[in-house]
Amino acid sequence: MPDTLFDYEACLLACARGEPRALRRLYEQDSSHLLGVAMRILRDKAQAEDVVHDAFIKIWRGAGSFDPSRGSARGWVFSVTRHLALNVIRNHSREVPLGDEHEQGVEPTDSFEFTARSGQIHTCLEQLDPTRRTCILHAYVDGYSHSEIAARLGTPLGTVKAWIKRSLAALRECMA
Repeated sequence: MPDTLFDYEACLLACARGEPRALRRLYEQDSSHLLGVAMRILRDKAQAEDVVHDAFIKIWRGAGSFDPSRGSARGWVFSVTRHLALNVIRNHSREVPLGDEHEQGVEPTDSFEFTARSGQIHTCLEQLDPTRRTCILHAYVDGYSHSEIAARLGTPLGTVKAWIKRSLAALRECMA
């Protein structure tokens, strides 16, 4: 659960103004979480550490481009990291193999427990269909690619992409 007292938006604004302490605070707040996202995607610690390093450089340089009307500041930070990790995979033109635990079918409703009920995002997520909520969580919390989600759920790739797109639109509307 993110620290509700940490103001990600103010931190990004301070980064945009060139305040290095803001980047340090952001690093201290979420670097371990961002490393976890990168590790889930890349499955290689050295590459994941490089991605997190590059993400913080990109966050520092691009903080001024953050647009709060398009989503949360924390979501933007995580998206920067996720996209950089996915670019590493694309640039290396390799598939990331799924482990043995992924070969068996996974029941989407059993994948996640929602123990933390506070916060608007949790309320909005709970309003989604369980399978679509699972897709969103796999993509943005676990860091799985769309094709990994499709394989994990035994669902066509196009369907997974459509579910994620529609679910993100529903979340944006709910959060507004």
